[in-house]
Amino acid sequence: MARSAPSLFAPSEPLAVRLRPQTLDEFVGQEQILAPGKPLGDAIRRGDVGSLIFWGPPGSGKTTLAGLIAHYTEREFVAFSAVTEGIARVREIIREAEQRRDTSGRGTILFCDEIHRFNRAQQDAFLPSVENGVITLIGATTENPSFELNAALLSRARVYVLEPLRSGDIAMVISRALTDRDHGLGSLELSLPTDAVEFLAEQADGDARRALSVLEAAGQQVGKGGAITRELLAQVLARRLPAYDKSGEGHYNLISALHKAVRGSDPQGALYWLARMIEGGEDPLFITRRVVRMAAEDIGLADPQALSLALAAKDTYHFLGSPEGELAIAQAVVYLATAPKSNRVYVAWGEALNAARESPAAPVPLHIRNAPTGLMKAMGYGKDYRYAHDYAEAYVPQEYLPEELTGKVFYQPGDLGFEKKIAERIAWWTGLKDKGQGTPE
Repeated sequence: MARSAPSLFAPSEPLAVRLRPQTLDEFVGQEQILAPGKPLGDAIRRGDVGSLIFWGPPGSGKTTLAGLIAHYTEREFVAFSAVTEGIARVREIIREAEQRRDTSGRGTILFCDEIHRFNRAQQDAFLPSVENGVITLIGATTENPSFELNAALLSRARVYVLEPLRSGDIAMVISRALTDRDHGLGSLELSLPTDAVEFLAEQADGDARRALSVLEAAGQQVGKGGAITRELLAQVLARRLPAYDKSGEGHYNLISALHKAVRGSDPQGALYWLARMIEGGEDPLFITRRVVRMAAEDIGLADPQALSLALAAKDTYHFLGSPEGELAIAQAVVYLATAPKSNRVYVAWGEALNAARESPAAPVPLHIRNAPTGLMKAMGYGKDYRYAHDYAEAYVPQEYLPEELTGKVFYQPGDLGFEKKIAERIAWWTGLKDKGQGTPE
């Protein structure tokens, strides 16, 4: 299939729009779903494609691919944005699609960009028309469909994941833009050294649209026959913003990465993911709450100071704010990452909760019950209780669990950090108990 004529593109359209591929062979990247032998790529080439959901980051080709599908399947392509339009427009498109099918027999692809912006009830508006074939729905989303789309819609559409473009893919797009005289910047006869191409391809963070926007701005700056240098690209790029969505899946992925780096005793990884979240605009207090959780869950009693330091970081940030208070969070993260690890209290607490749920009515043994009245004492409350401080080493063997849980062990200290000392104490008390020791002072 030949590339569309230049007249299809208005001169005022951005370079990223003008340079969109017109055939599947021109499409760069996403070989994992489009290469020959892959189900989606083969279905597009056959012109036989059903409803789809494309999940991927900005600039990965979701809109372009939807347009190509319409071209290969010879269906009408109607683009729609869930950000700027509502259900009324959806119903209008569906009515037009019904008329088109009835009068010409031509199908319609309804491309819904940012489909996750519709709530689950609004998403139901697509279902009848998808079910009866009035429209083929192609939804594009940057968010995890499992969380953002309802089950009924997911059951009617296949989900394909688009990956960020590789640096080599971006470099190929840049090269095409520089040489294409009809749709790109070829008529400007710009020069771009290899180091500048590599720099822009890397700085684009997998987003072809971003790379082309920067290239176009740089080309306008230097004019016809100009040289675009690495330094100029850096100026046009301004600040490279981290890829982070504090309200979406990235929010949970990055905090998960931070937590797992700390748990894995990797201060380098922990600092990087912390910096990514801070630079992305995450609320530092959200991070400090998770840091406190790490101290309790993953370090525990292997280093009792960890929890104090995590809480101190929270208080320091409250006191200083950004950016000074962020250093205290970084200090806590490094401390936790390099501290000895133990989840023994975490595990013990889980087992204790399970025991409480399985034995919710186990009576408190009489000897450790409270006995504030004479009647309670007469009933045996507190009888034979031995006050630990009356005995040598402030220890006397007696049972503190209900009868049905006698002998149950929830907490078993590890052999790292401070828990080694705790293990020694418990072993010493167990030795006294086994010997039947415990005499009043």
